[in-house]
Amino acid sequence: MATTKLVLLTFAICRLIVTVGLTVDPTELLRLVVEGQLSLDPSDVDTASKDFGLMSRAEPLAVLHPASAQDVVGLVRAAYSSPLGFTVSARGHGHSINGQAQTNNGVVIQMSGGSSRSGTPGQAARVSEKGMYVDAWGGELWIDVLRSTLEYGLAPKSWTDYLYLSVGGTLSNAGISGQAFNYGPQISNVHELDVVTGKGELLTCSEEQNSELFHAVLGGLGQFGIITRARIALEPSPQRVRWIRVLYSNFSSFTKDQEFLISLHGQPTSQKFDYVEGFVIVDEGLINNWRSSFFSPSNPVKITSINSEGGVLYCLEITKNYDESTSVTIDQEIEDLLEKLDFVPMSVFTTDLPYVDFLDRVHKAELKLRSKGLWDVPHPWLNLFVPKSRISDFDEGVFKGILGNKTSGPILIYPMNKDK
Repeated sequence: MATTKLVLLTFAICRLIVTVGLTVDPTELLRLVVEGQLSLDPSDVDTASKDFGLMSRAEPLAVLHPASAQDVVGLVRAAYSSPLGFTVSARGHGHSINGQAQTNNGVVIQMSGGSSRSGTPGQAARVSEKGMYVDAWGGELWIDVLRSTLEYGLAPKSWTDYLYLSVGGTLSNAGISGQAFNYGPQISNVHELDVVTGKGELLTCSEEQNSELFHAVLGGLGQFGIITRARIALEPSPQRVRWIRVLYSNFSSFTKDQEFLISLHGQPTSQKFDYVEGFVIVDEGLINNWRSSFFSPSNPVKITSINSEGGVLYCLEITKNYDESTSVTIDQEIEDLLEKLDFVPMSVFTTDLPYVDFLDRVHKAELKLRSKGLWDVPHPWLNLFVPKSRISDFDEGVFKGILGNKTSGPILIYPMNKDK
């Protein structure tokens, strides 16, 4: 009995020392979590101190690798009930930009990594063919969710451009890409969530159950709880993608065509594109280097060969999904849609690839950048919603004004329907 009291007292002292940020014996902290691992390994702590932006750095005391949602519950309850409190932060793949997943003198919960989970240790994402949904652990990467659903010929409806992000991470932001005009962002395609609140309660929420929490967490930037499970809507997966890029020298024509294409979201599949995006080209090297595998190295695109306004070009990216049953009509469907657009003549670039390769296209660009040592560098990034009424002003003031030819980073433009 005396030994037990001594151990409990030691734990209490260690927790108090952690709270005030003093040095503590790591071997005692390791026992605070029953199932998972609370790591004080310098390499773990160093990884959790940084993010993709590489513009800020924090110094956590420890990193929790949870074995289940209950581990997350236990840690958050400990922080909430502590007299002085200590900070807790959830980290997926670490793609935040300004340190949102970091914490000083607290504990970072490393949600991604290790075996695949769906709220239960060691279990991969669970797919319901009948219900057309998948249950995924909050730290699961979207690429792994896709691999699980493709085994059943299914796939989530809405994506981000980069799939090596966690489910909980993108659902805490919105999850926007070129399919958003049709299906809405990823947060519009979630049936249900399991969330650990700031008090350490594990709650299931949906439109019908704990609906306030459901809508607060989706797009809530992690301020209302930690997502440990998400039930995501699925659709039959297409087999292949026809990926098309066309160029514009006139911004008004570019945005007019984008707006026209997303207005077709209610039309039959044969009468619309499945993906509509675009990017701004202010540097001649950008179009040939950004996702460069699209273009032929022997036939690079030259901005100077096109009469652009203020040295700026605009690229519209569109895709058409298809499979064996629709392959005979795909060419005519694309031709009919392209005839309605006002792009620069002779600027059509087309490639054809498997659906999964299209979705995972940015990862291939990442591997190229990593091989050149250009990935692990600071990544300042800004996302903005600009209303249709001011987009022309934004073009004049930012694309043709502030930026000029001073950047070679990607400038993406996603047209979105407000009702999605």
